[in-house]
Parts: sequence; C-alpha cells; structure tokens
Amino acid sequence: MKPRHKRIALALGVVAGLGVAVALVLNAFQSNLVFFYSPSQVAAKEAPLDRTFRIGGLVEAGSVKRDGTQVSFVVTDTLKTVSVQYEGILPDLFKEGKGVVAQGRLQGDRFVAREVLAKHDENYMPPEAADALDKAKQVNAQMGKTGAQP
Repeated sequence: MKPRHKRIALALGVVAGLGVAVALVLNAFQSNLVFFYSPSQVAAKEAPLDRTFRIGGLVEAGSVKRDGTQVSFVVTDTLKTVSVQYEGILPDLFKEGKGVVAQGRLQGDRFVAREVLAKHDENYMPPEAADALDKAKQVNAQMGKTGAQP
C-alpha cells in the first residue's frame, strides 16, 4: 500500500470514529431529555404517552391521600387537574397548595411518578410551572370578564 493510500485510510478511519462518537453522544442526550408539561397540556393530550416527562403545578388542597408509602394527589394549574400516583417518601417541603414537579409517565388518565420535587423556598418555582400558572390565571381572568363557563 502506498503512503498516500495509508493516509487516506487513516483519515477515513478517524472521520468514521468521530461519526460514531457523535452518534452515541446524541443518542444518549436524546434518551435523557425530559420535557415539562402543565396539567392543561396533559389534559389536551399534548404530553407523550410512551416517554417520561415532567408535570408541574400546585398540589390541590385536600387531594393528598396516603397509604403507607403509596401517595396520591392532584396537580393543578388552576385550569385543569391531573391525578398523580407516587410510591416512596415525599420531600419534607411537599404540602397542599404548594408548587410541585413530578417526573414519570402517563398510565391511562393517571400520572405515575418516579420522582417528586417540591419547591425549596418561599420564592422558587420552576420557570415552566410558573409560566403555566400565569397562563392559567390569564385564561381564568379572561373567562371572568366574558362570563364564560369553563
């Protein structure tokens, strides 16, 4: 084999190796990508049925029911609600009427959470959850002005 052919083969090998590495990194990134949806988006069937995603909003007052480590509660954005089922120990800051983000999957009309996150201080709420609540408040305000029924 001529030296020129060896250099070309080496260059092609390096390019192929880089291509494989980039493909593996992009695949790992895509697998770990988790999107956020509000209860209104979940109710509108915008959330994926076959993937893990996050849902956020406020824990509806009076909705928390505990049975050992099984906990069920309702997450709301003041417009729509989604029932959440979780098995495990909830964060200490988890309370009714407070912000929450749950990660898991939809099973029928119930969201089964693998992880539940509560806000960590009085001023913090995930930006996506805050935006969803603000949009819901705007819709509620508009409905109140027009006298429309939800």
